[in-house]
Amino acid sequence: MQYDYNLSRIYELVINTNPCYAFLLEGNTLIQNKMVMAHVIAHCDFFKNNIFFKKTSKEMIETMACNAQRIEGYESKYGRQEVEIFLDAAIAILEHVDPRAQLGLRNDANKKEIVTTEYEDLFALEEKGNRELNSKVRKEKRFPAQPVKDLMGFIAKHAVGIEDWQRDVLWMLREEMLYFWPQLETKIMNEGWATFWHLRIMRALDLAEDEAIEFAKMHSNIILPSKTSINPYHVGHAIFEDIYNRWDNPTQNEQRKFNRKTGRGLEKIFQVREMESDNSFLRNYLTEELVEKLDLYLYQKVGHEWRVIETNWEKVRDGLVDNLVNGGHPHIEVIDGDYRGSGELLLKHCYEGKELDITYLEKTLPYVYLLWGRPVHIETVIEAKEVLFSYDGKKNKRQLL
Repeated sequence: MQYDYNLSRIYELVINTNPCYAFLLEGNTLIQNKMVMAHVIAHCDFFKNNIFFKKTSKEMIETMACNAQRIEGYESKYGRQEVEIFLDAAIAILEHVDPRAQLGLRNDANKKEIVTTEYEDLFALEEKGNRELNSKVRKEKRFPAQPVKDLMGFIAKHAVGIEDWQRDVLWMLREEMLYFWPQLETKIMNEGWATFWHLRIMRALDLAEDEAIEFAKMHSNIILPSKTSINPYHVGHAIFEDIYNRWDNPTQNEQRKFNRKTGRGLEKIFQVREMESDNSFLRNYLTEELVEKLDLYLYQKVGHEWRVIETNWEKVRDGLVDNLVNGGHPHIEVIDGDYRGSGELLLKHCYEGKELDITYLEKTLPYVYLLWGRPVHIETVIEAKEVLFSYDGKKNKRQLL
């Protein structure tokens, strides 16, 4: 609607496939589409080479087309309203997947390297003790044995009150969410990388004067700082420029302290592009000088007003990083799928100083109930007190733990 009323501009659409696809608007001017092409080439490079995209499906366009056809079939068979209600419920927990399992990182923690040493007999005794302890725990057993972050997958696999078509919808949405998750975790980097390169490519072209002016206006609008949130184009581009300059022309102190050689700017930014996510990108490369230059700060609502609450550069950096953990979503785990021995679902919010939005929470629990088919509960912390929120199919309840 904003686009139709000319209130905002959609310049391009680029899709992480093999090969990558980009779509240009017919209404764009030639210089706009030149910039768009320069921009999306860098996006494609990022998709191909950043480690967090390593396991993403490159056939997702075809997969989504098949998914859409299956859902249309379910609408014809079971009724559009029935399918829409279930989709609403599933989308309410869409972000609660486990992207690290897709990267193979979860399994690594369970693998044990076999090493023979002179103390092997002591290790064997310890292992025996652990087995006995685990056996005791299993007798008191909880299901699952260990907390599970993949709420979507757990419900799709273990919910007993849903039909096969509903289970299929859950698996479809989970697969699509895992495809999009790396984009949640690399938004600042990805847009910063594309902006860094479209600027260099466009400057290398032989532009006419009017084209150069039009491009300068477009670029300025793209990197314009926001008053209420981080502009990923602005911040990401500034950090990549800073990294390039510091590694390409290090100071004498940097050369001496870090053994940093001159002329390594390109090498360094390509390394960063490959190995980092937004979280580590800001943690490692958002410097005091950049925080001051970009005028970054933390703010929150005090009464009826929004106020700046922190300007110390390290606390600002850490606050921004904290907001990016888990893609900016609460970390919630499945603790017990047979809570109270009656098949109820117990979840736990891994509280790290940020409270859940209670209104959002109490409107989401009925959706989880619809998916699970039995009462659902979630443990969290409100005003420094442990609280259990529950929904039994009729109303929300809360109690102190």
